[in-house]
Amino acid sequence: MQKRRGFTVVEFMIVILVIGILASIAAPQFMKARESSRAKTCASALKQIESAKSQWALELGKGEDAAPHMNDLVPYVKEWPICMSGGTYTIGKVGEIATCSAGHTY
Repeated sequence: MQKRRGFTVVEFMIVILVIGILASIAAPQFMKARESSRAKTCASALKQIESAKSQWALELGKGEDAAPHMNDLVPYVKEWPICMSGGTYTIGKVGEIATCSAGHTY
């Protein structure tokens, strides 16, 4: 009589269990890393907006109370940034810090 080679149901279920445990550990870490990456991208975009505001004010001789519009800043950025968390950017005045509605800061 020949012995059959292969996995038993118990061995197969143990492998599935181990994969499930690893996935349950990795999923929250992946979500945390993704949100951290989004926050860093948003902070970078806020810095880019601040730099564009400063350049705009310097070139046009505007004071800290001047409030540029998005169209005023487009020449100073390659592409207008978009918040990956779905937030919107508030440019504000030159003397104020730009903000994100998703709560990200730099």
